[in-house]
Amino acid sequence: MTESLIHAMVEMQEAEALQKAKQLLDEGTDPMKILDACSTAMETVGNRFEKGEYFLPHLMMAGEMLKQISKMIKPLIQEDKTDTGRGKVLIGTVKGDIHDIGKNIVIFLLEANGFEVRDIGIDQSPQKFVEAIRDFKPEVVGMSGLLTLAFESMKETVQAIEAAGLREKIRIMIGGGQVTEQVKDYTGADAYGPDALAGLRLTKQWIGGQ
Repeated sequence: MTESLIHAMVEMQEAEALQKAKQLLDEGTDPMKILDACSTAMETVGNRFEKGEYFLPHLMMAGEMLKQISKMIKPLIQEDKTDTGRGKVLIGTVKGDIHDIGKNIVIFLLEANGFEVRDIGIDQSPQKFVEAIRDFKPEVVGMSGLLTLAFESMKETVQAIEAAGLREKIRIMIGGGQVTEQVKDYTGADAYGPDALAGLRLTKQWIGGQ
């Protein structure tokens, strides 16, 4: 059912992708399945970018399609707003990496579930994370990176947070297409999420348990 949506997004057919997403919603398709399809498409786009088949304009167009489809979906998965203020999450893509598609899906899910999210953007240095943690005072910090070179940046960022005396106050999760349990251990993060829904589950578990 969602294959045509994935195809349209991967092939940069914006009008077709938006039309298909609306059609799927009108037909009663589970919004989360549509979001999963978007995530699959974005992963393919990211892979093509890394291979040099796609370029920055392609990433930007894919991100715009995701943004428009997210606007359609968000009202349908929004939780009761009595839960608003349930916690703060700081999230950003680490230094040396400019991918933000996965990060944006995580942000979308977190905000739809009542969390306050601060997105510090892409290619952020360890010091930028430290400064943002001091200012925003989140319970959870999410670090995103699609490229393998991001693993070293994640490790350096965790070390910078420790050096600043902030590590014990927060939980750190990492995510990205190639992140594994081994990478989590290497970086010193508390957990990794294989997908955006895992990032939401981790946040609920950590903040809900405090």
